Amino acid sequence: MTQSAIIAECLDCGHQAEYTPTLVSCPACGGQWLEARYDYSRLGSELPRLVQNRPFDLWRYRELLPVSEFNPGLYMGEGGTPLIRAASLGMMLGCPNIFIKDERQGPTASFKDRQAAVSVAALKEAGITEVVLCSTGNVAIAYSAYAARAGIKLWAFITSLVPAEKMREVAIYGTQVVKVTSTYDQAKKVAAEFASQRGLYLERGARSIPSVEAMKTIAFETCEQLTGLLPGGQTGSAAGAAQSAARWAAPDWYFQSVSGGLGPLGVQKGFAELHRMRLIDRIPGMANIQAEGCSPMVKAWKSDREEAEPVVSPRTLIATLATGDPGRTYTLLYQRMKANPLEGALHGGAFESVSDEETFRTIHILAKLEGISVEPAAAVAFAGLIKLVRAGMIAQDDVIVINCTGHTMPIEPTVLGEGWKRDVELPAARAGAEALPAAAADVSEQEGLLAALSRVTDDRFSRVLIVDDTEDARRLIRRILQSQGNYTIQEASNGQSALAMARKDPPDLILLDLMMPEMDGFSVLDALRDDPRTASVPVIVVTAKELTPDEKQRLSGRIHTLMQKGEFLSDDLLEEVQSLVR
Repeated sequence: MTQSAIIAECLDCGHQAEYTPTLVSCPACGGQWLEARYDYSRLGSELPRLVQNRPFDLWRYRELLPVSEFNPGLYMGEGGTPLIRAASLGMMLGCPNIFIKDERQGPTASFKDRQAAVSVAALKEAGITEVVLCSTGNVAIAYSAYAARAGIKLWAFITSLVPAEKMREVAIYGTQVVKVTSTYDQAKKVAAEFASQRGLYLERGARSIPSVEAMKTIAFETCEQLTGLLPGGQTGSAAGAAQSAARWAAPDWYFQSVSGGLGPLGVQKGFAELHRMRLIDRIPGMANIQAEGCSPMVKAWKSDREEAEPVVSPRTLIATLATGDPGRTYTLLYQRMKANPLEGALHGGAFESVSDEETFRTIHILAKLEGISVEPAAAVAFAGLIKLVRAGMIAQDDVIVINCTGHTMPIEPTVLGEGWKRDVELPAARAGAEALPAAAADVSEQEGLLAALSRVTDDRFSRVLIVDDTEDARRLIRRILQSQGNYTIQEASNGQSALAMARKDPPDLILLDLMMPEMDGFSVLDALRDDPRTASVPVIVVTAKELTPDEKQRLSGRIHTLMQKGEFLSDDLLEEVQSLVR
């Protein structure tokens, strides 16, 4: 289907002109901030029917993208990434409706594939053959891949802070890499001057219509996917309970790590367009998370300012988020979030920052609990979720979608730290071993192998008994323990079984739930203390129960630690366990 005319509207004077990829400023006032507009009244009724029989990818929504015709020669499977329920993370945080939009599964393993796919398609359509961009890594990788398919020469200006692995990946596509020994914001100025001198097309990020429009497909896909994942297509909050007239389901919150702000700006536009077309009932809260060492948007938001003061010298190890001057992108996000307040709030979301330490800790949590390995820039969003849940900003039944923006290989040394591997050194063949009979030589080799393997683990593992009537809770605790140490783990689904196991072979530690049928945790504690065989076994209570003062008094002096489900991180539990069985 051929795309109908797209309108480019100037955000400064409101002038409207027909969009072309070469239109980079307003014909009326010269303003450089243009935004695409479509026939929303028509598409609101037609879009569900149009997409029904199309593949689930980015081009499913082509009538709302600034490309006249889909070009199959450039296609690499962009978009259509899975929406994965984070069951273990949700259990740990006490929020059962957390979903991960897994953008690692794009052609170059980041959400920037969307931006590159749409932008390069538009440039190819316009006959542009040479492009300049500035990047902190993932944008340059994605553009390089699509530019190679399109036969477009790409100049990538990359700050020297970007890991060498990412620079090499950019170069392997045939892109001309220009390494700039300075900050990202200064590198952008160098790239712009280079493009101006040579008369080349400059990728302008949030000022580029194709870039913004590409990002909104994350919102489109998310709402379609949630419709099939939630009962009745409903959101979890009271605000979402009146969604009967909407065709698709909107989350309550959308989380994303933020550098310059292009991603959330585009995604917010996508939600706003769906709302305008009456396909969703409301615009979700936007949670924009920055690295603490470079967080100009967060500081401006918390001071209720429409303009962000640039950070001249970013202080973060997460180089891909070190954009010190977000410019007007932040102002647009500020204005639109204030214009779309959440139920009972004065604004439509939050800006928050997290430290590098919190980010690296979250990489471990996500990999060990959900089997998802992410780069630090993606982990920032998850660390922000943990922080906002702890702050009480997220309701327990809220539906939360997190943009898992990218994957990094190899894993950075700063993430793993020391002691992450164990060595096995097989003994060298002994002199004269060839003179031994074959059977004796085999025995000698086997003994050497067993001796080497014996050094991989401790001779004696600490024994831990997990007592909980909920299988998912036992699985979560077992996974936390297994991820960071060697333990002999037993599980009991009720109090009677737990007592029988503990009396037969007293463990080094018991992790005990309080709310269990027939015999609750308090009764188990009484029985343990009355039996000399188990009286000295330390107990950590892990429970979702809100304890009364009397119940807390009953536990006083009888347990080592009380930990509330949904209020501790995996590392917190590990620290308590290791302090007892080290």
